[in-house]
Amino acid sequence: MAFLDVNGSRLYYSVKGEGIPLVFIHPPLLASANFDYQINELSFNYKVITFDIRGHGRSAYSKESITYPLIVGDILSLLDHLRIDKAFICGYSTGGTIVLEYLLTNANRALGGIVISGMSEVKDFYLKQRISLAIKLIEVKAFPLLSMAITWGNSDKQETYKRLHKESILGNEKNIQQYYQYSLEYNCTSRLHKIDLAVLLVYGAKDKFFHRYANILHKKLVNNKLMFLEKEKHQIPTKAALKLNSIIDDFLTKKLD
Repeated sequence: MAFLDVNGSRLYYSVKGEGIPLVFIHPPLLASANFDYQINELSFNYKVITFDIRGHGRSAYSKESITYPLIVGDILSLLDHLRIDKAFICGYSTGGTIVLEYLLTNANRALGGIVISGMSEVKDFYLKQRISLAIKLIEVKAFPLLSMAITWGNSDKQETYKRLHKESILGNEKNIQQYYQYSLEYNCTSRLHKIDLAVLLVYGAKDKFFHRYANILHKKLVNNKLMFLEKEKHQIPTKAALKLNSIIDDFLTKKLD
């Protein structure tokens, strides 16, 4: 296990493989274990970097409130620590939104972006209610129930559930709630045209509620490729890992040619 002290907080991270750096960002409550399938396969050709956001998984509680700029700053500190100038930044769900924030504010430290089931804003009633419910469950001390529901929903088999759940319950409820809350307030849609780096957009064909967000990004990002995975829903990193890893590899190979 590797840890990095960042501005008074202890960040857990892992690095596997050699080659072009690829950083993965997880959504609230989940931890970097959500990308185990990407770590194990993509590390044959790339330097795969994962980390637990402050107050999540094995990373320490953060006295500073969890915001996207804070997370971006931690990624930059991690890259500095690893002596990496630029990397592809990849995020799942809310982590995909952080990819957008990173590209908007630190394009000089990025090679490109990959957004998996992500969004530039939380606009529809359904998603607002789901996030608000997660916040409420934490407020009423039902975090264990929320952890079980989220990790089970992201698991392709029992073994995966046990691994994801074990990591998620290590998290700090306050920091996790802050991450959820910030996602409700964040909106970068009007600034998307400022991102000129290549961005890969990956969504499940059956993830209907997120298609509006896929279309927003596809329409407003200057340089992007949108792909819908047939028969897949939202939880692509774990439930459609082989498809996702192949698409990422193809995208990176073409961008590096």
